[in-house]
Amino acid sequence: MGQKINPISMRMGINRLWDSKWYAGKKKYHKTLHEDFNIEKSIREKLKDASVSKIEILRTANAVTINVHTAKPGLIIGRGGETIEALKERLEKKFGNKFGVNILEIKKPMLDAHLVAEQVAKQVERRISYRRAAKMAIDKAMESGAQGIKIRLGGRLNGVEIARNEFFSKGKIPLHTFRAEIDYALVPSNTTYGAIGVKVWIYKGDVFKGDTRNQMEIQQERKDKGATKGSSMEQSGAKKKAAPTTKKVTTKK
Repeated sequence: MGQKINPISMRMGINRLWDSKWYAGKKKYHKTLHEDFNIEKSIREKLKDASVSKIEILRTANAVTINVHTAKPGLIIGRGGETIEALKERLEKKFGNKFGVNILEIKKPMLDAHLVAEQVAKQVERRISYRRAAKMAIDKAMESGAQGIKIRLGGRLNGVEIARNEFFSKGKIPLHTFRAEIDYALVPSNTTYGAIGVKVWIYKGDVFKGDTRNQMEIQQERKDKGATKGSSMEQSGAKKKAAPTTKKVTTKK
């Protein structure tokens, strides 16, 4: 029987860092850890419709800084920053610390595993066919530049009596390669006939030692450089063609 491991924890320290960055002693560690869980839960409850993907918590001696990665930053900030100020006041009142909240935009939401899983889960809750929802998400992710994607749905699919699992995949998912940048997420879909688990794996490319960018970004840069080089060569060729030719005429005396 195969042993499964979370692809994020397996790559921790290789091509991915921890979402919480702080240090605590033995006496305060468990309290701080559970406080992080409650902070994340409180933020997700407040911003459940804002497409929040990842929440990073950075602690110093006197304050807590939170980086919220979202596909809809305008919805979180609100008009004149009202929503984000209300969120800070709620966290300070509940946990008794000074909080600073930074909003970071996700430019390609379909390359984020949590947002893709959340989208499929919401469609299943609205009684859209799970096959259609998964295949549409896969097509959009591949169009956005993913090199591979896999979606697994498990539970009483379509309300049948016996639970089962179904997989949908496209491209390659090298789960055994440490340098492969694979984003993973699990989001439950709460339906009338029970919970359906939605798991998503997205392969974005390889991250090599000393290079924090993934292979997809490097290939895109090479394409852009090739396009600019080709256009500059065409312009220089056009200038040569457009330049008038002059001939020297010598007359014998």
